[in-house]
Amino acid sequence: MTEEKKQPETRSGKKIRRIKIGFNVLAQIVLILFIAVMVNSIAFKHYARWDFSRDQKYGLSDKTKRFLNSIKGKTRVTIFFSPNTPITTDVQNLLTEYQYAAKGKIDIERIDPERNLSRAKELFDKYKVVSDESLLVFDYEGRNKTVKASEMAEIDQSGMALGEGPRVTAFKGEQVITSAMMDLVEGKKSTLGYVLGHKEPSLAGASTISILKTFIENENIKFQELNLFDVDAIPAELKTILIIGPQYDFSDREMKLLRDFWDKQGRILLLLDPAAKTPKLDGFLNELGVKMNDDRLMVFLRTGIQEVALTRDVQAHFLGGSPITQRLADVRALFFGGTSSLTLEPDRVRAANVRIEPLIQAEKGYFAETDYNTDDQAKLQADAQQTSNAPLTIGAAIEKGGSADQRVQVNSSRLVVVSNATFVQDNAVTQDQQALDFVSGSVNWLLRREELIGIAPKVPKPLTFTLNEDALRNLRWIILVLMPLIPAVIGSVVWWQRRV
Repeated sequence: MTEEKKQPETRSGKKIRRIKIGFNVLAQIVLILFIAVMVNSIAFKHYARWDFSRDQKYGLSDKTKRFLNSIKGKTRVTIFFSPNTPITTDVQNLLTEYQYAAKGKIDIERIDPERNLSRAKELFDKYKVVSDESLLVFDYEGRNKTVKASEMAEIDQSGMALGEGPRVTAFKGEQVITSAMMDLVEGKKSTLGYVLGHKEPSLAGASTISILKTFIENENIKFQELNLFDVDAIPAELKTILIIGPQYDFSDREMKLLRDFWDKQGRILLLLDPAAKTPKLDGFLNELGVKMNDDRLMVFLRTGIQEVALTRDVQAHFLGGSPITQRLADVRALFFGGTSSLTLEPDRVRAANVRIEPLIQAEKGYFAETDYNTDDQAKLQADAQQTSNAPLTIGAAIEKGGSADQRVQVNSSRLVVVSNATFVQDNAVTQDQQALDFVSGSVNWLLRREELIGIAPKVPKPLTFTLNEDALRNLRWIILVLMPLIPAVIGSVVWWQRRV
């Protein structure tokens, strides 16, 4: 009887234990699924991306990232790209980086106009698209802008006759896309007055500053030619003017207009040619505490054991203390042609609430020669040995009014001056050189667009390498001996183990 009573209790206990085990397994499965869902949800919303590629083809510049952080509304990007467009993959990958950097401020819709005809026609009618070319449409708060594929890349089709496909020689996607978004977000272009009438470089025709002009226009800025002889005052819509290398001095009337503009919180970018005689323009700078010296910067470079050569091209570095050059700190650049030194006298103008800050200084070893037309090498070498180690400044920023604290936004007069006007010419710059970055930073500082100051987007460069005779010999041994030897050794070890 006792054994008969214990038997059903044992079965009941086993059943309860099975239920407990099943419940525990179910709870563990639910918990694992919950953790997996939570991890995936967190990873979907909070993740990071890194670009370890050599040229960072799709890596966005600091300028673009700061711009994306500054926008408030949402931008919709519609991609109308045919699959056979050579840059389709590049554009899609680049826009993915924009979408990630914008943190939810960019929505992207991809449409193949050859397959989704109804949706393509609907949006073509909405945005009034008339081109059959692959393109992007940007929509921001009811304003829209179209960017064509041909604007984002340079295509080499010379191989088409030989049966080869088109080849992308330069991808300019980031420059074009960021410029288009600036147009929409800002609503209208900023205007930069370009002063003419003193034999400055022309903006039209075969201009010597066409690269600079295009570079500035891609930042949502348009040029307006300004001849001070034709106006009674600098137009109110011009908050910033650009003066590049005047070969003749300004008249008294022009200087009055320039001083009136400065006194009314005007902004000026002034690139001077030391070879030109402009005493009235130099006098205006002197009033602001910057003296343009009548000298030329030179340096003797050693070309042999006992041979030296004199060069007037100045290698200089940017100082990082100003918002103009903070992202160019310690970057080196070449200033071709003649360059004069600038003497900064901040104490003399401090009482007038004028602040002066050096931006560019020549490298050590340069000396300022006042007798710069002489060919007497012995005299020049003697002058070089007598020079002091004091830094030679060739670029400076001047601000009158405002606040020394960059966090306080107060209107002020601003001026950037460089004692060299040739470093921005087409024969001295390319799209990835430092001169363009410096002018971009200066213009944006003058326009009070500090958030857009930054390094210009990188231009991808092809990977090239060369092998000398020793390297080729080593490579030959690696390919012919070492690589076949490795599997042979592994096979021999395996055979020996099986044999034993």
